[in-house]
Amino acid sequence: MALTKKGEFWYGTTSGDTQAELRSYSVANGHEAVRFAASKCDCGCRSFALQTDEESGVAIRTCTDCGQQHLMGDSAEHVEEAAPEAHECVCENEVFELMSGVSVYEGTHDVRWYYIACRCVECNLVGVFADWKCEAGDAAAFLAKL
Repeated sequence: MALTKKGEFWYGTTSGDTQAELRSYSVANGHEAVRFAASKCDCGCRSFALQTDEESGVAIRTCTDCGQQHLMGDSAEHVEEAAPEAHECVCENEVFELMSGVSVYEGTHDVRWYYIACRCVECNLVGVFADWKCEAGDAAAFLAKL
């Protein structure tokens, strides 16, 4: 399915739709995401509750199947000073499929900006729910921790 706009929000049904919305948002933000990764729990589940603190640069996903919490990216380095808050969709659902994207510094593979896009598993709303400047080093290593 392609992204569909209903009112002021975008909706989609695939990870490709979520990635497309993330890319569009990142271009508008001036730091285009060029590398992407979908979150998947060790148990195989792909749906999560999400908490973030953009000021501290912390994201925590909680698996809806096994309950495992996972600090995303380099969040472990910043979690002690963070006050993460839960995300909720406009439909009041709190369960999402997550797609992360990063922009990199020109001529390098080093992360410059981090984006977390969500697709609501209830209503299919897609959007970037959090983003921040991120000095996390190698993009491949960073995205492997999502």
